[in-house]
Amino acid sequence: MPGSYLPSEYLAILLLLLVGIAFGAITLWIGKYFRMQRPYLEKLVAYESGNPPTAEPRMRFSVKFYTVAILFIVFDVEAIFLYPWALVYDKLGMFALVEMFIFIFLLLVGFIYAWKKGNLEWDK
Repeated sequence: MPGSYLPSEYLAILLLLLVGIAFGAITLWIGKYFRMQRPYLEKLVAYESGNPPTAEPRMRFSVKFYTVAILFIVFDVEAIFLYPWALVYDKLGMFALVEMFIFIFLLLVGFIYAWKKGNLEWDK
């Protein structure tokens, strides 16, 4: 019956998936029996890079923190687009140059807008 068989190309993927799941399950099971299980107070305290905790774990962050983080990610990801463009620039010619000038101009407009709004100042 056509369509009721497992194509041989997917057999390797299925095997790899099963081996990965089995490896994870077996190592967790072995670890459960061989790890030390002597909890004490110092072991149960939250860990902050070797320092004792200084504040509540659910403290609020300023919206400014998130705005700067999002702006960093946006400009960083858009800068990544420059690399593939540079690789194929000689094949695309003048069209690629004009297109990249438009792209850089729009990036510059966004950067100036964020700067004027004060989104790049950390302690405001």
